[in-house]
Amino acid sequence: MIEINNVSMSYGKIRSLENVNAVVKDGSIFGLIGSNGSGKSTMLRILCGIIRPDSGTVTYDSLPVWENELVKQDIVYLSDEQYFMPHCTINDMRKLYKTVYTSFSDETFGKLKNIFTLDCDRKINTFSKGMKKQASVMLGISARPKYLLCDETFDGLDPVVRQLVKRILAEESAEGGMTTIIASHNLREMEDICDTVGLLHKGELLFVRELDDMKSGLHKVQAIFEGEFDAGMLTPMKILGFSRRGSLVSFIARGTVDEINAQMIAKNPTFYETVPLTLEEIFICEMEEKGYDFSKLDY
Repeated sequence: MIEINNVSMSYGKIRSLENVNAVVKDGSIFGLIGSNGSGKSTMLRILCGIIRPDSGTVTYDSLPVWENELVKQDIVYLSDEQYFMPHCTINDMRKLYKTVYTSFSDETFGKLKNIFTLDCDRKINTFSKGMKKQASVMLGISARPKYLLCDETFDGLDPVVRQLVKRILAEESAEGGMTTIIASHNLREMEDICDTVGLLHKGELLFVRELDDMKSGLHKVQAIFEGEFDAGMLTPMKILGFSRRGSLVSFIARGTVDEINAQMIAKNPTFYETVPLTLEEIFICEMEEKGYDFSKLDY
């Protein structure tokens, strides 16, 4: 388990992180969402022990990560800008990884080599951005880490490879118990892979939620009522947003499906249905409840 306690970090007068607190459960896939400049990359570098925060601590199973080789042996960090040794091939990097990570698996490497079909004897500096990303994923997962930290890993991948990488990460978490943190500015990329998501904005972690809980607690409702109908007539339901086009009423309600169904039946609509919300719609609701204007967050 990763515990982040009151982590703050500044670069001169620029405040990058402000009292960040979070817990990442073992075997989960945690999505760290934030716009450019929100502090995601700084947070990942602190998590893997590359930089030391001005204040606060990061621990793995109660052990500090800073200057702790035992803990770092279990962590692989896939940065947004991958670094490979000059003029090296994937096989050259494999040899390097094996000297650093005692858990490196040649069997896993062989399986991933067949999946990604990259030429492992070709110099990596001749690869495209997407191919370099694939190479970093191959090497990182082959190291069999307990914790995998990914910074914008899906950027530069074509849609087919993107889904392939997501499937591999999900399988490693479900079957191998690997804990994954994925930092991204793209909400849509996180929706079909993460168990838990946290929103980082201007260095502050505004909230952390389990995705299933978020989806089960908010629902979009579309309904048709006879005669005049306004939002005030939906009480005691907690309504977040209300619109009407002709006879069609649309709104977002907080509560379980059963609670919403019971209250909607009592309103006696001509027709109604509940529609699943996207992660982006859920975040908009959460942000508006906290008083933030989501439209100004540059997602």
